Amino acid sequence: MSERDVMEYDVVAVGAGPAGLSFAIRLKQLKPELSVCVIEKSSTIGAHILSGAVIEPGPLDDLLPGWRDNPPPVCVPATDDEFWYLTKTGGSKFPVIPPGMSNHGNFIVSLGAMCAWLAPQAEALGVEIYPGFAAAEPLFDEAGAVCGVRIGDMGVAKDGSHKAGYTQGIDIRAKVTVLAEGARGHLTKQLIRKFGLDAESDPQNYSIGIKELWQLPAGRAQPGKIFHSFGWPADSKTYGGSFIYHLDKDRVAIGYVSGLDYRDPDYKPYEAFQQFKHHPMVKPLLEGGEILSAGARAIVTGGWQSLPKVEMPGALLIGDTAGLLNVPKVKGTHQAIRSGMLAAEHLAGQEAPAPAGFDARLRASPVMAELRKVRNIKPGFKKGLWFGLLNSAWETATAGLSPWTWRCRPDWSSLQKLDEAEKPLRDYVDRTLAPRDRLAGVYFAATEHDEDQPVHLQITDPDVCISRCAEEYGNPCQRFCPAGVYEIVEDDKGKRLQINAANCVHCKTCDIKDPYQIINWVTPEGGAGPNYQNL
Repeated sequence: MSERDVMEYDVVAVGAGPAGLSFAIRLKQLKPELSVCVIEKSSTIGAHILSGAVIEPGPLDDLLPGWRDNPPPVCVPATDDEFWYLTKTGGSKFPVIPPGMSNHGNFIVSLGAMCAWLAPQAEALGVEIYPGFAAAEPLFDEAGAVCGVRIGDMGVAKDGSHKAGYTQGIDIRAKVTVLAEGARGHLTKQLIRKFGLDAESDPQNYSIGIKELWQLPAGRAQPGKIFHSFGWPADSKTYGGSFIYHLDKDRVAIGYVSGLDYRDPDYKPYEAFQQFKHHPMVKPLLEGGEILSAGARAIVTGGWQSLPKVEMPGALLIGDTAGLLNVPKVKGTHQAIRSGMLAAEHLAGQEAPAPAGFDARLRASPVMAELRKVRNIKPGFKKGLWFGLLNSAWETATAGLSPWTWRCRPDWSSLQKLDEAEKPLRDYVDRTLAPRDRLAGVYFAATEHDEDQPVHLQITDPDVCISRCAEEYGNPCQRFCPAGVYEIVEDDKGKRLQINAANCVHCKTCDIKDPYQIINWVTPEGGAGPNYQNL
């Protein structure tokens, strides 16, 4: 094996999402002499970014004061808010919008398009950005500190042999490595374990958000209108809610979020989303329209009590990687930008950039003050919908001053075994809107993986899948994956788990919800995965 090529920088950021790009921009604004590199596993900037998304503009105003004169390509001022409780056949509109969900002064954006808009502004300041570079593993110096990342090799066959176009991945070395990988980051997961960063925090919690962008018949969309709902199709013990955001050019973004702490082993997050689309208040909006793009991603929901330590020797965590999303607001972009700027200011204020002290600085900042106020709202729903609503009202009225803190358990631990499952009523309806199934949905994610590459969904004990898991849970991976990656097939040799890795949209749900924690999501070849358009 030849010696790897090495690139050296003062700072490398892993992930070109809103946190990583905001960090790089701010650092170059403050200390232009530093060499800064951002690497991104997707083929183009924004191709793996998916969010609702309504953003609070304050942090962006601080980062780029003139941005409103040259806004991102999808950027619609919020106009009207609606918040509904849905039943199967109708619903009730809340007369007052909960304070955290009031969007006056906010903007509806495509977060993917916004990141593609941010990237050239970072490059204009001298930041080097490399899409298609998948950080496969962290690098460590002789003292055990993080000193950069190794880019995954390209052109490796499924059997591990080198194909004709094989290219060895390079080592990117840096004085400080900033992890901005988004929810359940591949490197972050390893480093949290290695450095015990979660020793004093609760386990992180997640939801899965599934989203589609629709082109509607002319005149049907109401640009700036924001609709949120809870209730049907979720039962009272399953955390779930919807969003419909009306954009310009007769488009709407529509999605459904399911808490991954759900209990029913037969629950299908993707089917719940499709059912929501057939609610009598929603289906008429979509009929006659067509899907432009679709996808899914995990959302960090643990909040204040699940925040790990965000610094370690040689590296730090920002954005969703750290777990900074505000669940009641259904927003994390402003927190990602804030944390990225704070990290940049921390490093720029030192003669030699170093992570030490960033954890304390973040915890003393408005980023954490915001999370502390709402720390009990999402955990309250673990006790059921109605308790969760009463608890939310209390926590909102008291601004989170309750003397208690509800704790978080890992999402996988909540899944009930088949012989004890409550089997809630799924009063679902026949559906006619596209897509017809999950595989058709994968088409709209435009996901691409070379079939002849090592499978990036590693099962550490495959025997469990066809024995214990089949008996105890009925192989829930076949239901919680929104892309049909996991399939139990039977042939001459008996039953086996088939992994359709080429379908994967990188949502990480399997890594989170598998009840045995034997699925390990790792990065595929750089540039592989979804190619989201305006999600």
